[in-house]
Amino acid sequence: EAIINAADGIMVARGDLGVEMSPEEVPLLQKWIIEECNAAEKPVITATQMLESMIANPQPTRAEASDVANAILDGTDCVMLSGETAVGGYPVQAVEVMTRIAEHADGAISPRDSDNRIDNISESMAHAACRTAEEQQAKAIVTFTQSGSTALLVSKHRPSVPVYAATPFDIVARKISLYWGVVPIILRTKNTTDDMIAAVERAMLARKLVKAGDLIVITAGVPVGVPGSTNMIKAHRVGASKSLE
Repeated sequence: EAIINAADGIMVARGDLGVEMSPEEVPLLQKWIIEECNAAEKPVITATQMLESMIANPQPTRAEASDVANAILDGTDCVMLSGETAVGGYPVQAVEVMTRIAEHADGAISPRDSDNRIDNISESMAHAACRTAEEQQAKAIVTFTQSGSTALLVSKHRPSVPVYAATPFDIVARKISLYWGVVPIILRTKNTTDDMIAAVERAMLARKLVKAGDLIVITAGVPVGVPGSTNMIKAHRVGASKSLE
């Protein structure tokens, strides 16, 4: 617990854990670390020996596929390859296989909900955004974030749609790329919320992340540019002249 509290994020390096403890202990410890990181709202990476056989073979074993999928189902934010891409003979195939496994496992994850009272306004907005996106079958959730905290709050609810997090800072974009389901978008801060929405809409259309007519759910802070001030949620039709409150 002390390591998790002190760290910005945690890597579950199973190969190193296997040196320190017996093989039968590692799976349960992995699950426990992931659970504790989720509870502490810290990003967690599961790594080493994920698709080990793909160092020498173009296809993984079924056990390896199950290992990757179960790490995702347990709540890990990221899965990471090491030897498979560093020295392996099939680096591209390894990435493609892991991507397919991750996407398939993600589809089986149900959005997280809670009956507990939420006292923090930003967290209430994140929870409401996820519920709205689910109930209205939105195509995406968009957050405007200075520090990355709003993206994290949305991510922890495991929404069934992508989370696009717009931030003006490269360092924040790199950090939030580790969060489950979050895709960063570098976007300079605008003067008004309407300008921010218009700018992120253009950026998403240019990257073909959405198309005209799609419904997206937006969380932001008013006034614009104040960290930790998320206090607004809007349902917005891409290409519409104004948002739907």
